[in-house]
Amino acid sequence: MIRSSLLVGATVLATDAPASELGDAGRGEKLFSQCKGCHQIGRGAENRIGPHLNTLFGRKAGGLEDFRYSKSMARAGAAGLEWHAETLDGFLENPRSIASGTRMSYRGMKDDGQRADLIAYLRVHSDSPRDIPEADPTASGTDHDVDPEILAIAGDPEYGEYLSSECKTCHQSDGGDDGIPSITLWPVEDFVVAMHAYKEKKRQNPVMQMMAGRLSNEEIAALAAYFGALEED
Repeated sequence: MIRSSLLVGATVLATDAPASELGDAGRGEKLFSQCKGCHQIGRGAENRIGPHLNTLFGRKAGGLEDFRYSKSMARAGAAGLEWHAETLDGFLENPRSIASGTRMSYRGMKDDGQRADLIAYLRVHSDSPRDIPEADPTASGTDHDVDPEILAIAGDPEYGEYLSSECKTCHQSDGGDDGIPSITLWPVEDFVVAMHAYKEKKRQNPVMQMMAGRLSNEEIAALAAYFGALEED
């Protein structure tokens, strides 16, 4: 359930103070490393596992038309939630207190000062598009060495569903996160890149390395197609 204190009128929540009054944007840039696995920011940033975070201040929750949000986040936006300093502070402290069913697999930032610094950094990227700094190199979506021919494999979602039973012993198909990140509605390319990183032991989870090592390129593509289109319960 959305905290009622965060759903007061927009006139109260529109606290778009200068970044210098929120915290230190330089320190916030370093803290953003915790977010880079899912979010991109900066000129040229794109939606990946999570939505891009440019022009975030003043945006309605679930407000990007070209990103598929969780039902919980979409409901929060429909109920009036907008992103400003106050609402971002509550969300970063405990995302599930704002949108209980969010797919965002982040436990929260408990330090008040760190949240203020991160919010200041996000605020820098909410100015007019021409003033947004150049994107970090990771925002191009090319920070991997997976063969383009592998990425071009069109997976069969029905075959992916058949293969998915082992995945679902840990990952919740409804998009929930009980200590294990959601993979529901992951972009296909991100899913394939992640699985090949486990397969090549570039990601250091022994269970995932074993699971990915058993899969062919076609099977990985099929799983990516299935989870990428899977609707939440």
